[in-house]
Amino acid sequence: MKQKFIVFYISLIILSLVVIAGLMIPNALEQVTANIQAFFSDAFGWYYLILVTIVLVICLFLLISPIGRIKLGNQDEKPEFSTPTWIAMLFSAGMGIGLVFYGTSEPISHYAISSPTGEVGTNQAIKDALRFTFFHWGIHAWSIYAMVALAIAYFHFRHKKLSLISATLEPLFGDKVNGVAGKAIDVFSVLATVLGVAASLGFGAVQINGGLAYLFDIPKTIGIQFLIIAIVTVLFLLSAMSGLGKGIKILSNANMILAGALLLLMFIFGPTLFILNLFTDTIGQYIQTLPQMSFRIAPLNEDIREWINGWTIFYWAWWIAWSPFVGIFIARVSKGRSIREFVFYVLLIPSIVVFLWFSAFGGSAIELEHNGIAQISTLSAEESLFGVFANYPFPLVTSITAMLLIGSFFITSADSGTYVLGMMTTNGSHSPGNKVKFTWGILLSAIALALLYSGGLQALQNMMIIAALPFSIIIALMTISLVKALRTEAKQLGIGKIKKRKA
Repeated sequence: MKQKFIVFYISLIILSLVVIAGLMIPNALEQVTANIQAFFSDAFGWYYLILVTIVLVICLFLLISPIGRIKLGNQDEKPEFSTPTWIAMLFSAGMGIGLVFYGTSEPISHYAISSPTGEVGTNQAIKDALRFTFFHWGIHAWSIYAMVALAIAYFHFRHKKLSLISATLEPLFGDKVNGVAGKAIDVFSVLATVLGVAASLGFGAVQINGGLAYLFDIPKTIGIQFLIIAIVTVLFLLSAMSGLGKGIKILSNANMILAGALLLLMFIFGPTLFILNLFTDTIGQYIQTLPQMSFRIAPLNEDIREWINGWTIFYWAWWIAWSPFVGIFIARVSKGRSIREFVFYVLLIPSIVVFLWFSAFGGSAIELEHNGIAQISTLSAEESLFGVFANYPFPLVTSITAMLLIGSFFITSADSGTYVLGMMTTNGSHSPGNKVKFTWGILLSAIALALLYSGGLQALQNMMIIAALPFSIIIALMTISLVKALRTEAKQLGIGKIKKRKA
């Protein structure tokens, strides 16, 4: 077994066993993962909340600190991609499918089915629904991505280390990161990445199937979802073979155009004034209550704690599981950016776009239900978006556009995933071979199908939360390592020192 490919082979063996278990003993796999997931959520919920908040605080500090002047590369380095293309790429990799899947279903669930504060169907429930949706998809989520990406980009472009998670821990562990410990860290990173990306592919297949069922009465079955995944797999593998500068770049820009068009249509034909007022009011409440939401664990209320486990802890685990994939990808396309510029664009710009998205789609869904026009909350999560479109002009056009967007995000996520997994399992190579990318592309689709077969969306969620816990420890170590290295370099460069004036 070649040393360069040891992470590839170990990860491949472990994940192949998951696929086999999902196909051979689906019920047992679903039950075991559900039990482990429940234990992790109950026992480590407090830990997730504290860790993610600390990461956010450090990102905000880097945004305003003089350290932010340090570049990811040489100080005279220019960015490889234009800013609009860069934003499109990081956004497409960062949230994509999930944003379309939960755009209506999460706010309407918080409003009408299970409120974060216990009230449903009231004016206060509307405010709470959007506020907590902003919380789940806002700067906390992007801070996790930003921290992982920043650590990788800083050590790779600034200090010429390998583009590997393990390489970012050298300030803490020295040469040990090149041995067994480093390989173990990289294997954990691969496992978290595969499960995180596979879960999103599963969500995408289910929602495309939901749209087809809602519009054309095509049944929602594992067979149809298998066909959807098979078709998209062929498309994203073709894109993956074309390379980073072509396939992903073109698709990312296409994603932003489609998403922008869909958002504009909903803004124009939806309850425009309600959307604007809801967006403005929720931004204010979000900022005011951010510290309280960040540490909300409800130790004395079982119902609310169950809600926190099912939503907040699930999301924090999802972002953590996605962070090695998104982090490495964002790092790869961020050469030449200053730390301040990097944190600003990765943390704040996508969050604002996300807030607008949920205000438009979630706000429209809530407005329809609150005024008794349509019962969106009775639809399944994957059908709720299409149920909203049915109440506004051009429902077929908007629905087909949404499915094209899901498919495009599906291809981009899987394409980015195969590229990143190729890097992670070929010792940080920026040009992983097509055979390696092809193998990961097939395995990503196989795991998505195996998890859907063994327990549907719940199995996907269970596996993500399980994979996130070990990697969360790695994120904590990466954060400490990055802060240590930046403090050392800041001292060497004299950054932050107050120059004494001559008398």
